[in-house]
Amino acid sequence: MNIPQLQIQTTPGRLGLQTDKPVQQIEQPRATQDIEQPAAILEMSTTRPQLSLDTTENRADLDLKSALRRSSENARYGLQQVTEGTGRRAQEGHQLMQIENGGNAIANIAKQVGDRSNSQIGIRFVGDRSKIHTDIISGSLTINATPQKPIINAQVNKPIYTYTPGKVTGTMEQYPSIQIDWKG
Repeated sequence: MNIPQLQIQTTPGRLGLQTDKPVQQIEQPRATQDIEQPAAILEMSTTRPQLSLDTTENRADLDLKSALRRSSENARYGLQQVTEGTGRRAQEGHQLMQIENGGNAIANIAKQVGDRSNSQIGIRFVGDRSKIHTDIISGSLTINATPQKPIINAQVNKPIYTYTPGKVTGTMEQYPSIQIDWKG
């Protein structure tokens, strides 16, 4: 006997997925900086040193005398010579007054006048440094430096952010089916 048979044939459904990954980009630009350093304020004040040299006596040793000093010395020398000459003439007159006491007064006077000693020639060093008078007033230097603070301008730049979301696409690669068949 033939018994009818029921035949069922199924095909499963197959689902295919296509995935696009998300894309995320982050970029951080550098900060913008502007730095300026003003120069320090520098103040300087000086007092000059002074040096005073008095070479009057040293120059006098070299016979470089002023007209006033030379006139004064000549006047003193002339007065001294006049005084010595007057004294000598008085002494000679006194000797001549005593001519009656004997002796040869005129010959003695002539001998004294004619017998003058010669001056000696010698080496003499002139320009003695110890005769230079110095006077020194020291100078001074004052320095004031005032530093200046730097000027800093900094600007923080925000990050650049881009995001592309991901996507999932589903496709049916195989549709499901059922086939029922009677055989009998």
